[in-house]
Order: sequence, then structure tokens, then C-alpha cells
Amino acid sequence: MSDQPLEPRRTPPQIVTVVGDSAPPPGQKKKSLGDLIFGRRLASDEEGEQQIGPLAGVPVLGLDALSSAAYGPEAALTLLIPLGVAGLAHVVPISAIIIGVLLMVYFSYRQTIGAYPNGGGSYTVAKDNLGRNWALLAGAALALDYILNVAVGISAGVGALVSAVPSLLPFTLPLCLAILLLLTFVNLRGTRESGITFLLPTYLFVGTLGVVIVVGSAKALIAGGHPMPVATPPILAVPTEGASLWLLMRAFSSGCTALTGVEAVSNGVPVFRPPTVRNAERTLTMIITILIVLLGGIAVLARAYHVGATDPGEEGYQSILSQLTGAVMGRGPFYYVTMGSVVAVLALSANTSFADFPRLCRVLALDRFLPDTFAVRGRRLVFSYGVIVLALVSGLLLIVFGGITDRLIPLFAIGAFLAFTLSQAGMVQHWRRIGGRAKHHSLWINAVGAVATGITLVVVTVSKFAEGAWIAVLVVPTLVFMFWRINRHYGVVARQVAEEQPLSLAETHDPIVVVPVQSWSKLTSRGLRFALELSEDVRAVHILTQDTMITELTPMWDELVGAPARAAGLAVPQLVLRKSTYRQFFAPLVRYVEDLRDRHPDRDVIVIVPDLVVRHWYHRFLHNNRGTVLRALLRLRGGPRVVVVNTPFYIED
Repeated sequence: MSDQPLEPRRTPPQIVTVVGDSAPPPGQKKKSLGDLIFGRRLASDEEGEQQIGPLAGVPVLGLDALSSAAYGPEAALTLLIPLGVAGLAHVVPISAIIIGVLLMVYFSYRQTIGAYPNGGGSYTVAKDNLGRNWALLAGAALALDYILNVAVGISAGVGALVSAVPSLLPFTLPLCLAILLLLTFVNLRGTRESGITFLLPTYLFVGTLGVVIVVGSAKALIAGGHPMPVATPPILAVPTEGASLWLLMRAFSSGCTALTGVEAVSNGVPVFRPPTVRNAERTLTMIITILIVLLGGIAVLARAYHVGATDPGEEGYQSILSQLTGAVMGRGPFYYVTMGSVVAVLALSANTSFADFPRLCRVLALDRFLPDTFAVRGRRLVFSYGVIVLALVSGLLLIVFGGITDRLIPLFAIGAFLAFTLSQAGMVQHWRRIGGRAKHHSLWINAVGAVATGITLVVVTVSKFAEGAWIAVLVVPTLVFMFWRINRHYGVVARQVAEEQPLSLAETHDPIVVVPVQSWSKLTSRGLRFALELSEDVRAVHILTQDTMITELTPMWDELVGAPARAAGLAVPQLVLRKSTYRQFFAPLVRYVEDLRDRHPDRDVIVIVPDLVVRHWYHRFLHNNRGTVLRALLRLRGGPRVVVVNTPFYIED
């Protein structure tokens, strides 16, 4: 036998590979209240089932853009009211320019979809090509646009409903909040569910307005451009001023609200089923085609049938679509179906924000510019935190403005066009950077788009500045500052918790373990038993007030704790009595822990908090919940060497 000493056996690292959880199949699991309300919890590998095609993509990502056909032309015509009949001569040229800008934006975003198949929102494109400062500006602009879209879209839909049914006027705000709650609920159930839910109203809106445009155009063509209206629209006012360049610029700026929401498809490319890029491009093409037909048709018919805007603040107000539908089809059942679809789509147009705002927040969170919770998927594989925050902020806007958010409309296009411009400028830099055969063709498409949207942004900002656009000039930089402050905080945390050295076990000392006790119970017994597993130095602290008696624990301590500890070969925990003159519980206990920490700078202090856990949430109100308060105080005042441990005791009923 060899005299060489044996090598010590090296124990291999204990690494456990987790193959999967043991959750029961969906059919075998008992349904909870959450399952009944929001649907069963989806597994991560079920994400493909939530992806959509172009048919559902239009209502999910296109409602914002399509609904703008209901208020974009009207916003432009409203500013042309002082021109009277003469104002109708300008509606087609203004609409043509808007459609031209829309086409530039369309071709530009098709380029973005192909270049960024994982979601090419303005933030992502600007970050990759222009730098973080420009990216945060784009992110803030988009966030503002999405929030305003919810508030304005819902209030516009309820406004259309109230104008048709005046008796509902006192219920404007409750109706707005009810629609907001519906949208929140549907979107928490998943992307696919929201597409199916809004499929019918979306295509009913497109179909009925399409019929109005086709029939109205045919009648106008047959009548040589001067058709007879079935229901005569209100007579236009006598001109009070001439068509100045400033007035036409303002009309164009208001009409540009029809372009909001166009960027939604490029932001939400990952929601489409394979082939992802192709389906996203088809969806964008469908949305833009429909929008061009609606905008062009409304402009042409408005001039042919002498339909102009009426003052929303005056009695007898009628929307442009109401006048056009009545003039072409009359005021029969078709009219009410059409107007019902208009109201529904306006109210539900906020769904685009619910689809894209959470995704924008997720990207910002992954880059540490928003809290990490924004990047976590919920039970239905949607980013639930973003959905809920969007609902809360939009609901606050609706409450502050009483459900009437006309003052927010001037801000509406600012965020969208700022995001458009930064996205297209970023794409120009993208093509310059990657080169290739498609470089020059694609670069010029995005360059023209950037110039067009940039000029439009300047025109909209200048013409709408006094009407409320100045608010956007303040809000967007404020959001950017908030993003940077959040990022700075995460940077500070990362630097302080970073560790490159292996686990150090040198000069370790047993901790001092403190167990707050009130009386002898199973909670006290469980807490002390766990404390003795951690250290030999255990202090049971009993706070004496006017309502507590020393005799509760002192005479029985050796019998209940000391003797069992000695029999097990363990150190006997000390019973520490602290008198509270003013009947306080938390202050004397926290001061005792702080004193221990200061007197023993080389040892950690572990505070074990026994906690009663009840089965039903309403039972919590029957108990004092001291454990929760104590944990919060110790974490606030204890410092890095005070460790708080919870030992729960579960009540069966």
C-alpha cells in the first residue's frame, strides 16, 4: 500500500437542471376568478397563438388611423368656416397635400418594417442610428401621442354619441370611463382577443362609409358634379374673411391629425404571425389604402354636396360624416347604422394605443429608462403593466377634462410628426451605414419622408402653438428628463451591487438573531426554533406596555424555552424585556435593533418576524398586521447589516 497521503475527495458542484414546471394541463386545473375574467394563464410557448394576420391587424393596429377620417377632414373644414362656400374650394387641395404626405409616410414605414422585423418603432430606429438622446425624444413623443390618442379618441366617440342622443350629455364622463374600462379589460385578455372583438365595428365602419363614397361619387358623376342631396345639409355661412396663407396653414395642420396612428404597424411587427414582415406590410398597405379612399372621397363629396363644418358649440351641430351620409343616402336605417359604426370606431380607436404603448414601454424598460416591470409579460402574454398605466393616465385626463378633451387635440399631431421625422431621419442614417444595392433607392424614400414630415411638424407646431401645442414643448422634454433620471438610478444601483470577486467566507461571525415576542404561541415557538438554527446568540424581545404583564413569559421562560434548548445542546435564548412608557411597540423594538447593530459592528443582526397568514383577504382586516409595519420600519432604518426574515404561520380557515 502506498504511503502517499490520499487526495481529498472533491465534491462536484451541486447544479440542478430544471426541465420544466409541474403545472397541470389547462383542462385539469381548477379555474380561478382571474381565469374567468381574463382567461386562463398562457404559457410562454403559446405566444404564437396570440399572433394575428392582416385581417385582424387592421382593427388592432389601424383603428387610430382609420378613425382619423372621421375627425381629420372636419378639423380642417372647421377652420374654413369663415370662408363660407368659398372654403369648399380649398378642401380638395388641402386633402390632396395631406394624402401626399401620407403616401410618403407609408413608403417610409414600409422600409422600416423590412429593416426592423422585430419592431421598428421610432425609438428603436433613432437609438440605433441617431443616438440615445434623439431616441428618448422619439420615445417621449410617441408616449405622449399614445396617451392623448386614448383620451381624445374615447371622448370624440362619446361626443358623437351625445350629439346624436342629447339626453346622454350628463353621463359624458361615466360613458368615457366605461369605454376605457372595456378597452383595458379586452386588451388584458390578449392581442388576438382585441382583434376579434373590434373586427365587426371596424369593417362595418369601412363598409358603410365605402358605400356612401361609391354611391355619392356615382350620383355626382351622373349629375355632372352637382348632385341633389337626399337630406339637405345646413346652409353654409356668408364669408367673413378671405383665404389667407395663415388660415390655410392652420387648416392643413388640423387636417394632419388624419395621419396619427400610421406608425403603429411598424411598432407592432412582432404581433403578426409568420411571414411576419409580409403580413405587417400587407396590413399597413390595407390601412393606408382605406384611409386614402376615405379622405379623398370625403373631400370630393364635401365639395360636390356643399357640405361644410358647423360650429360644435352651436345648436344644430352636425358632423361632416353625418351631413354626407344624409345627403347621399338619406336619414333612413342605413344612416343610423353608419353613424353607429362611426361612434363605435371613434370610441374604440384608442385600442391602437393599447397595442403599442405597452410595447414602447417594454423597449424603454429593457434599456433601463422605465421600471423593469414594464418588460414583464402578464397572464395573457401582454405587457399588462403598460396597459394598466396607460388606462390610469388616460382616465386621469378624462376626469380632469370631464370627458371633453377638445383642448388636447392641438397636441395630438405634435407627438406623431416628431416621431415620424426622427424615425425617417434614423432610417436615412441606417441606409448610409449598411449600404448595399438597395441603399440609394431606400435612402431617398426615407429622406423625402423625413423632409415632408419635418416641414409638417414645423407648420403644425407654429400654427397650433398658441392653441395648446406649447404644452407638448414642455411635456416631451419633461418625459425625457424622467427617462434619464430612471436610467441614472439603475446605473447607480448596478455600480453599487456589482461584484467580481468569488464568495468570501473569511472572518465570518455568527449573527445576532432578534425575535419579537408578545406571548407564548405557535408563532413564537416557530420563530425561536428557526432562530436557533441560525445562531447561538438569540434574543427574544418582549415589549412591556400597560396592557402586557411580565408574568406572561418571565416565570415560564425556562420551562418553555430554556429546558428544551439545553436538552438539545443549544444555547438558551435570552429574554429581553423593554418597557414602553408611552405604550408604543415599534419604536422601542427598532431602537433596540439599532443599538445592537451599533454595539456589534462586526456582526449582522437578523430580525425574525413571525407572521400570521390568513386564507381569505378580508380576514386581514381582523388582525393588526404588525409584521408588515415592522418589516417596513426595519428596512427603512436598519441599514445594510440588519436582515429581516419572515416566518409565516398559515391559518387553515
